[in-house]
This record gives sequence, structure tokens and C-alpha cells, in this order.
Amino acid sequence: MTGKERELSVEERLAKAKKPGEDAKILHKFYGGKIETVPKACVRSFNDFSIWYSPGVAEPCKMIAQDPELAYELTCKWNTVAVVSDGTRVLGLGDIGPEAAMPVMEGKSMLFKYLGGVDSVPICLDTKDPDKIIETVRLIAPSFGGINLEDISNPKCFDILDELRRDCKIPVWHDDQQGTATVEVAGAINALKVVGKKFEEAHFAIVGAGAASLAIARLLLATGTKPQNLCMCDSSGILNLEREELKTKYRQKWEICEKTDGAGKRGGLKEALKGADI
Repeated sequence: MTGKERELSVEERLAKAKKPGEDAKILHKFYGGKIETVPKACVRSFNDFSIWYSPGVAEPCKMIAQDPELAYELTCKWNTVAVVSDGTRVLGLGDIGPEAAMPVMEGKSMLFKYLGGVDSVPICLDTKDPDKIIETVRLIAPSFGGINLEDISNPKCFDILDELRRDCKIPVWHDDQQGTATVEVAGAINALKVVGKKFEEAHFAIVGAGAASLAIARLLLATGTKPQNLCMCDSSGILNLEREELKTKYRQKWEICEKTDGAGKRGGLKEALKGADI
């Protein structure tokens, strides 16, 4: 802190924390949403629509009909993803519905474009039924190069992702699982390098057992963490083989119990953290 700076009061900190939300209410209304569709191809005059639309467009259609892979060369499919949500687990807001989820899905689409140059379409579904979500994504998949699942409640998010990854012809990604897990495990790898400890020898404690935490546990194990070095704790205590109520109630948690047995630990958060490197 320099001599010219002063520590903010509690009231000033609270006001600073509230400002993005206040600005968001004004600016979302001003812009009427955060994204739009604009033409990519050149339109010199209305006559150019004979190329981009009828009759010229029939030629690339016939080419793709003969070889569907050409859709990646002749359409926007190669660089377009769908951001799909049912609005059941939005941020810390919970189940707020598909309409209320739209600002978040628009924001994710904006991030795709601004940070990665990837075009994105927000799609909020008016159903909470996992089978209907799976079927809908399957049906829209031909229009996209990838699917980003977003803010879908657990445990159904696991089955939706696993089922779509099994049979979709395009990549399917659940940001709350794989996105968070990728960042967390990458951070763990580099943190252990800094302190000179081998990844496979490190002991991990994961606080919470939601979609992100379970995905982190899965990726840690897939990356080389020894099962006996991984302890996960939910609101009821450490996930271990004594938690038999999870067998039918929460299959994904029980899988962690079977694989790790809570690193041999019993108890709650205090016991889970004991001896952990991360």
C-alpha cells in the first residue's frame, strides 16, 4: 500500500462489491442482451444473396449431402458451439429456470467469442428431464461443432454428460465438471512443482462433493493421484466405505468411496484436512 492509498471501510467495500450488479441491471437493459448474429460473408449488393442464398446455396448443400464432413468447411459448424442449460444450477442462484438462466448463457457465449474467437449460441431448455435434455442435444448436434453443457444440477449432470459423450459425433463438455477440474488439477500440478513434491506422492483433501468436486476427484485419479492419498468430504462427513447410504442414493459419490475409502480416514472436515498437501 502506498502513502496515498487508504484502507477502504466496510461500507465502501460493500458498495464496491454491489457495483457490478447495479451496473449489470442498467447495461443489460441498455444493450438488450450481450450477443448478436452478424454476416460473415461480404454482401456488396442484394444480388449477392443469389450466392449466399437461393439459387447458389444449393451447390454447397449438394456437396455436403454427398460428404457430411464438408459441413466443417462450407458452414459455420467448425467454429460454433451450443451453450446448453436447463437453468437448474445457475451460479449460486440455484434452480431459477431457463429464461432467468439466459443472461449467464449469453455471458458464456460472449466469453467464447472474446477470449477464443469461437461463435456460440445460448440454448436454454424448458425441461428438467435428463432424457429430454439428452435427446434435444442429440437432435441439435448437426448444427454445431461442439456442445457446452452449463449449470445443470447434479447428479443428473453426470449421466447427461456420460450419455452424450458416448454417442454424439461432436465433442460434448460440461464446464462445471471438466472446466473446473482442468483448472484445479493444472494448478495442483504446478503448485507441487514449486514446492518440489511429486504429484503421485501428494495427499489431497477435497471439501464438498458436488459436480465440480467429483470431477476434480476423477481427474486427479486419472492424472496419477494414488486413491489412498485422496480424501473427499461432503456435508455429512468423509466419503468412505462406511457411507453405505450413498450406494443407491448417490452413485457418483459411492464410486469415490469405493476407490479411495476416504484415504483411510473417518470423521468430518477436520479429519479430512489432516495431513493433506492440497
